[in-house]
Amino acid sequence: MTRLFSSPQFIRSSLVIALLLGSSATWAETAYVSNEKDDTISVIDLDTFEVTDTIEVGERPRGIILSKDQTKLYICASDSDTVQVMDLATHSIIKELPSGEDPEQFALHPNDRHLYIANEDDALATVVDTETNEVLAQIDVGVEPEGMAVSPDGKIAVNTSETTNMVHWIHTGDMELFDNTLVDQRPRHAEFSLDSKTLWVSSEIGATVSVIDVDTRQITHKITFEIKGVHPDKIQPVGIRLSDDGRYAFVALGPSNHVAVVDAKTFEVLEYILVGRRVWHMEFNADQSLLLTTNGISGDVTVVDVDKLKAIKTIKVGRYPWGVAIKSK
Repeated sequence: MTRLFSSPQFIRSSLVIALLLGSSATWAETAYVSNEKDDTISVIDLDTFEVTDTIEVGERPRGIILSKDQTKLYICASDSDTVQVMDLATHSIIKELPSGEDPEQFALHPNDRHLYIANEDDALATVVDTETNEVLAQIDVGVEPEGMAVSPDGKIAVNTSETTNMVHWIHTGDMELFDNTLVDQRPRHAEFSLDSKTLWVSSEIGATVSVIDVDTRQITHKITFEIKGVHPDKIQPVGIRLSDDGRYAFVALGPSNHVAVVDAKTFEVLEYILVGRRVWHMEFNADQSLLLTTNGISGDVTVVDVDKLKAIKTIKVGRYPWGVAIKSK
């Protein structure tokens, strides 16, 4: 038995197995960033924090999102009036979806098939079947629809309208609007909690984040922000990300160049993290140890260490980075 375990054949086999296990355990994550002014997507290797590719796409790419199986990237090509679908194995555009005019943000239903799209110029939310390319519904919402979100349980979709200053509630079963909630001026982004019980909505000009009970559609908390040395006019909440452990809410504060860290249970602002200029949207990596921010004016991405709540790296990308999605496999 001792001779078997010490034999050259066993040692070589053990090394091969260890290398295979090690390579799978350190599988590189990849970030995709939409560059609004360059009509490109920057591809970032999160092992090296380097841009490995730049891909030309449609005009004015903004919102981007991965399919649930992480094989495709959906891209809101706003000035091309389409949603493009990129095959992530080849980085090629394989088709375009009938999105309606000026798509800006969208959300994918947990069924990995129905895409809810905000059409800013038409005061509509368009629902598209990503498999058949069929438009399933066009739902009248408020003026200048912007944010879109679908609850993790798949029951409700919401849209925020910048000019009407409302959250519009949509049943995903019949794809009809059933309620509205008034929030502060110019709501930009909506984010459901993991349990689908709470909705967080940023108001850019109102400079607040409203926390809304999903069952009642009533605001239960309103969060304000104050950064020493930064004029209040520059504090403009836009993107929001909630950690899965229920601990933190991260809020991008636009031209203040900071991300606010909010205690998701007490709603207290714990910290402000200095990032790049005009921080817009954010995304976690798979284990949520890192948070990436897109910084439009400085044309870069900031990498934040979530445990330390500190920026640890800046990565130069294209002009006016807007959206970010991270592929973990």
